[in-house]
Amino acid sequence: MAEKRDYYEVLGVSKSASADEIKKAYRKVAIKYHPDRQTGKSEAEQKEAEEKFKEAAEAYSVLSDEQKRSQYDQFGFNGPGGFGSGGFGDFGGFGGFSMDDIFSAFGDIFGGGSRRYGGSGQRVHRGSDLRIRVRLTLKEINDGCTKKFKIRRKVTCSECSGSGAEKGSQPETCPTCHGSGVQYKVVNSFLGQMQTQTTCSTCNGEGKIIRNKCKHCNGTGLEDREELVEVQIPAGVQEGMVMPVRGKGNMGARGGVAGDLQVIITEQEDETYIRDGQDLIYNLLLDFPTAALGGSVDIPAIDGKKLRMTIEPGTQPGTVKRMRGKGLPPVKGYGYSNGDLIINISVYVPKTLTKDEKAALEKFRSSDNFREDKSVWRTIFDSFKRYF
Repeated sequence: MAEKRDYYEVLGVSKSASADEIKKAYRKVAIKYHPDRQTGKSEAEQKEAEEKFKEAAEAYSVLSDEQKRSQYDQFGFNGPGGFGSGGFGDFGGFGGFSMDDIFSAFGDIFGGGSRRYGGSGQRVHRGSDLRIRVRLTLKEINDGCTKKFKIRRKVTCSECSGSGAEKGSQPETCPTCHGSGVQYKVVNSFLGQMQTQTTCSTCNGEGKIIRNKCKHCNGTGLEDREELVEVQIPAGVQEGMVMPVRGKGNMGARGGVAGDLQVIITEQEDETYIRDGQDLIYNLLLDFPTAALGGSVDIPAIDGKKLRMTIEPGTQPGTVKRMRGKGLPPVKGYGYSNGDLIINISVYVPKTLTKDEKAALEKFRSSDNFREDKSVWRTIFDSFKRYF
């Protein structure tokens, strides 16, 4: 048996954490490892996530209770009740808890969340999520955009209206659980008799059974259908972000709830800018006379406008200018201001010269102003080192 981890370590909080901090930490861990978030992962990864979900729920059940927490702080796992070994802190070996029970018990933390059971205890199926990728240009990311997709999803069967039963027949109340979706049994323990609740083995928690299945959907209550979905992409999104479209995944079987459509953001490489978070990097290649004498140049902005920038005389390669607020906007709710437009200046050295151009440059070769300046060398070198 694997050694149990400290409950504070499981939730990632200190021993002095407040009740609110413990609640927030549990919510974060539970959301990360909840089974509905493990779609598409391997069986081993799903199993690991389930164990971590149970572990977090066990830790929260103890640390959220003032009395249990006090006993745990004083005695650890050897305290009264035997935390994690059949006592009131154990979700695996005591009380018959399942993944559904854990999530239902802490559903209030998720703001209601997606429950596995309705108020009567009957199982409510949640359809699986669908995933699509959308490739965006930097201009679309800056402005926000609307994308339309054709998706194929499972929807309510048009023949049986989702009941799963053939026309002219109806699902029947389960004779084992009498429609409740659960079975109860009494077990003896050192604490006395305890009543446990499990999913009905006859109807699999649905409360009903189907004698005559719909031939169109084979009793699932679902059929495949192609739909056009319109997705609003907010400005400022980044590579790898997932935009959930609620209720546009597969419908749950027999009157269940629909999963979500997960829209995964990918970015198309831009020819003008390099993105760094909300900042945009623009490489400006100056001609030598402008770098030496100074002047002004136009810098392209992401919105298509031109931004005028002054070049000081003697501007060196590697000089970086910053235009505040001219980068990308933040995703709504995740920031307050735009990023910056960062201009990285390089100086162009011509590869070929005419005879007169060579002669003109030869006159400057021996000039002190054209010889190496150690201070400029140090500035360029220090700037170069930042990238390594």
